[in-house]
Amino acid sequence: MNWIETIQQWRQLPAADKLRLRWQAIPQDVAQSMAFEQEPVELRRLQEILDQIARPGSLKPLAASSPIPK
Repeated sequence: MNWIETIQQWRQLPAADKLRLRWQAIPQDVAQSMAFEQEPVELRRLQEILDQIARPGSLKPLAASSPIPK
């Protein structure tokens, strides 16, 4: 599969799948960035931190969580 096919495949994914894949990639992305800055961090620890954060799909819509009444 070349890069064009990979992009086409990504574009065909449902929004929920894209969000899930992006969310799952966060620990690896952070670990690579920290390693580049020569400050390595354990991938397991990053995953533990991510597991404590509410996933984007589970958050209330902005209108529902606004402290200011309309």
